[in-house]
Parts: sequence; C-alpha cells; structure tokens
Amino acid sequence: MKTFISFLSSIAAFSIAAHAEPPKVVTDIAPVHSLVAGIMHGVETPKNLIAPGVSPHGYAMRPSEARSLQGADLVVWIGPELTPSLTESIETLAGDAVHIELLDLPGVALLPFRETAVFDTGDHDDHDDHDDHADHDDHKNHDAHDDDDDHSDHAEHSDHEDHAEHDAHDAGEDQHAHAHDHDGVDPHAWLDPVNAQIWVQAVAAKLAEMDPANAAVYDTNAAVMAADLQDLIDQTSALLEPVKGQRFLVFHDAYQYFETRFGLKLAGAIVQSDGVPPSAARLHALQEELEREQVNCIFSEPQFNPGVLNALTETKEISTAELDPIGVGLQLGPELYISVLSHMAQDFASCLATQS
Repeated sequence: MKTFISFLSSIAAFSIAAHAEPPKVVTDIAPVHSLVAGIMHGVETPKNLIAPGVSPHGYAMRPSEARSLQGADLVVWIGPELTPSLTESIETLAGDAVHIELLDLPGVALLPFRETAVFDTGDHDDHDDHDDHADHDDHKNHDAHDDDDDHSDHAEHSDHEDHAEHDAHDAGEDQHAHAHDHDGVDPHAWLDPVNAQIWVQAVAAKLAEMDPANAAVYDTNAAVMAADLQDLIDQTSALLEPVKGQRFLVFHDAYQYFETRFGLKLAGAIVQSDGVPPSAARLHALQEELEREQVNCIFSEPQFNPGVLNALTETKEISTAELDPIGVGLQLGPELYISVLSHMAQDFASCLATQS
C-alpha cells in the first residue's frame, strides 16, 4: 500500500502557490476526520469534535468544541443516527455552514439496526456482490477516478459540480431539507471501506466547489485515497478469507458493515448498536448461545467496561481479543482510518485463527 503522507508531500507546494482562505471544516469522529484530513492534506487541517476515547452515543459537547463548531464553514458528520446530541448543536452553532451527513449520500450501503442478542449467521460468502445494499459500481471506478485526466486542470473549476454530481448529493447546503428515512439504520457505516470511498469523492467535490483555488489538490488527494482504500479492501479480503467460517461474539454491535463486507459470521453482541447496556434477558440469550453453539472468539472494546464479557466467559474457555472501531490511542490524521481497519482485520484474523 502506498504511503499516503509521503506521496502528498510532493503536492504541498501546489496548495501554497494556489493559496486562498480555505474552508474551516469540523468533523464528528476520528475516522471521518481522517478521511477529510487526507482530502485536505497540504491545504488545511480539519478539527474533530469527539475524541476517540469518547463514545459518540453519549457525547456531551465541551465549550472548546462548541467554539470550533461555531466557526465552521463545513461540517462533515455521520448523522444523528450515531450522535443524536449533535443535531441541535449543529443547527444552532453552525446553521450557516454547509452540512454533509454521510449516511445521506447516495450509493452508501446502509444496514438495519439489529435488536436481538443472537444473530443469524447465514453464509455471507457471496457478499462480493454488495449491490443488494447499493450500486457501488458508479463510485468505485478506482482505476480511472472518473476520467481523472479531465480534472487535471482546475483553472476553470466553476463547473466542478459535474465532477461528482451523483456523489456530492448537493452535499448539504440544504441538507436538512432532505427528509431522513434512516429509522432503524445502524450508523457504524465507516467500517465498510467502500462507503469511505464514496464519502471521499463527495467531500472532495464539495471542498473543490467551496475552495476552487485548491480544487486540484483536493481532487488529487481523493484519487490517491481511493486507491489506498482499494488496496485496503483487497488485502483485508485476502487476510480474512481463511477465517470466514469462524463464529464470534462482540461486546458492542458496531461491526455489521465490516463483517458483511468481508463475509464474517458474527454470532451476537452483548451491547446493541446504540450502546444501551444489556438487559438480563439479553445476557441470558447470549449465555445459552455460548452453551449451544461453538463460538471461536469474543471481542471487547477499549472504551467499554469488560466486566460483563468476563462474566460470560468464566464458565467456558473462549479466546478473547480487543477491537477498536474508532481509533483509541491513534494519532489523528490522514492515516488513522486505514490503521483502524487494518488493525481490526489483524485482530479478527489472529483471534479467529486460534480456533480454526
């Protein structure tokens, strides 16, 4: 996989030469910040609201974060499905800014929220045809980057909207006029790197529209990121191929997009997607599943108390490991997103392989 930062250092001077006041951009979570930081590398650094060690489900804004939001020209966030507390803050503090709700962008794979403790672990091996959720073919085009040659000259970038008309979805100047129909949607969509590819193209197009002087930098960065994300997809698919049949349990139901993209078999989750603590009935159902069926590994998370997980495994010897879907302990920046998913893939492969 190419080193993203080393490649982009060669184009930093391009941005300086074309300097204009770039948009002030604010993101919600570290993986989104990473994608936007990659697009803006050599131009400006976005600000991030929710530190990786803080659960977005129960996020409470601090004064410094409110000030960042108040000064934003562009807000890029997953949407209220992940951080409902941000909805009013964005409207109040950044009402004049452009808003991009990533779950709203066309072509993004959206999966339903799962309420049961134990999941159907049917065969996902045919998920390479992920078209059941969205038609990604129009967005993936990683080799050509949508006629990249046509965009090498951005001196006349006033028509840049045509570059990603279907990706940007008007990317949000009137985003809240777009009615939400996401009731019951699992918000952890950043864990499907194909979604990340779509988001990169859409955000780059909106930034180029807002900041034409740096449009060529955004476009070049987005093309490199799309290729790096495709490398990530290919390498992760190969790494996880040998453990596709191994069933596992997670602490927090945050991995549906990753498991579906790469054909893994999740048996169940201790905590629901929205982070609500488990009921006694839910824990009982999971305990019964552990007694009834083979579960090869149980995964915890750094930001959740593992006490409940320990109680489930005290009577049954099962391998355990930790997953981090948001980048706890990683440095904010363009490389965080790929690091999060690469580490996750390695953790899945290592723990599940011990029982293969």
